[in-house]
Amino acid sequence: MTLIKSISGIRGTIGGKVGDNLTPVDAVKFASAYGTFLKNSIQVNRKLKVVIGRDARISGPMIHNLVVNTLVGLGIDVVDLGLSTTPTVEIAVPLENADGGIILTASHNPKQWNALKLLNAKGEFLSGAEGAQILEIADAEAFDFVDVDTLGEVFVNDSYMDIHIDEVLALPLVNSDAVKAKKYKVVVDGVNSSGGIIIPKLLEEMGVEVVRLYCEPNGHFPHNPEPLKEHLTDICNLVVAEQADFGIVVDPDVDRLAFISNDGEMFGEEYTLVAVADYVLSKTPGNTVSNLSSSRALRDITEKHNGSYQASAVGEVNVVELMKATNAIIGGEGNGGIIYPELHYGRDSLVGVALFLTYLAGQDKTVAELRASYPHYFMSKNKIELTPQLDVDAILETLTATYKNDSSTSSLSTIDGVKIDFANEWVHLRKSNTEPIIRIYTEASTQNDADGLALRFVNELKTIAGI
Repeated sequence: MTLIKSISGIRGTIGGKVGDNLTPVDAVKFASAYGTFLKNSIQVNRKLKVVIGRDARISGPMIHNLVVNTLVGLGIDVVDLGLSTTPTVEIAVPLENADGGIILTASHNPKQWNALKLLNAKGEFLSGAEGAQILEIADAEAFDFVDVDTLGEVFVNDSYMDIHIDEVLALPLVNSDAVKAKKYKVVVDGVNSSGGIIIPKLLEEMGVEVVRLYCEPNGHFPHNPEPLKEHLTDICNLVVAEQADFGIVVDPDVDRLAFISNDGEMFGEEYTLVAVADYVLSKTPGNTVSNLSSSRALRDITEKHNGSYQASAVGEVNVVELMKATNAIIGGEGNGGIIYPELHYGRDSLVGVALFLTYLAGQDKTVAELRASYPHYFMSKNKIELTPQLDVDAILETLTATYKNDSSTSSLSTIDGVKIDFANEWVHLRKSNTEPIIRIYTEASTQNDADGLALRFVNELKTIAGI
């Protein structure tokens, strides 16, 4: 069992011992630290306000009640969205003129996990420095709760999923009429979380016939909730059986988006951003950003539209920071995360779905044909479990020194782990921020080459580590 405290929040497994897992005591402690951080940072003569929403995890109601009432005890008002999504909470924070937000979700992690993901007044993730301050407050337990006359209040508002849909449909590049004319049929896998509510509702608003698969928001995930090919056999088969135009898969908090082509094959998580960016850049030329672990295909598409592409460190906050610095029109992460600043600076599956449908409606192509029109890159995503005995930083430093002057290396970056670019392929190795693992991502022109490159570096890491 695990508890991971990082600058991006607190994430852990339910049950077990305090400090080792995400127990009720830990949830209260870190909610207290966040609330205290806000009070220290925003010194105003009024009650602060925080928006809270959760995904459909089994532990959600328990963690939700603990966090809400902790903030109330600090004298902070709470706008309670109840069952919601990460991007919905993100847009609700500024609309409510709130001082911050908390999403209770462990994103793609299995059902035994939950987390507190923390937002600022813009509805964006906290900076690294702000996250570090919250960890310090939590460690010191420097909390000061209010008296009975100044307790916070709870205001329930369950309308924000509808508001979110309305905000997406109002975007200038979303054309619901064009989509309705196509009479699309789409299968949706909502992994029995809040995506099973909001994605079908968005589609039906756009005139799409929806076939629901695992759309009961009961928190019993029917498969591993990370939207990878090996977890999605059921929807791939159902798209073909239903003769659907394509399939849509989201993770439990609806910030990652993957498509299934009409032939039952994966469109590719990496190509979600590529396709949506192709459409957006064709209408509003500009720059793009993704992280170091994302496909080169976005770079190729951006350059096709005469824009400039840059890569950030992994993590949404890093992508957003670089997007702002480069005035990027669109960006995101290769894990299916679309960030479209026209609505907000956060990964948003609803934005991705609406823009993709609009783009598709203007093409005389099936989804499989659209996918075939893009540059052909293949990725391999692997990981090595960490142990306390491994000095990961030293291992990566050794690897960096080995390849720094290697003639086969075209470029090398150490802004986040180490990424080594070769002429026709690359490898990115880094410690995960959310799990006790080293991630090893590779990309090449064939799947065999990508898998071979990954195996090569797995073996090199093991050799350096002596395991």
